[in-house]
Amino acid sequence: MIPPLTWFRSSYSDDEGGNCLEVAATPTRIHVRDSKLGPQGPTFTAAASAWNAFLAHARTA
Repeated sequence: MIPPLTWFRSSYSDDEGGNCLEVAATPTRIHVRDSKLGPQGPTFTAAASAWNAFLAHARTA
């Protein structure tokens, strides 16, 4: 059985219904979702190495 994911909300999200991003990490995958849609909403999943490359690029932009 796959254990449930533990979701963390972005520190840039607010409680006013604005931009709300949640991320759940596993050893090999990063899962991303829009917190406004809740658990029933779609998720985006990327390999951890791809996510780390994205973050490294985002920090330089």
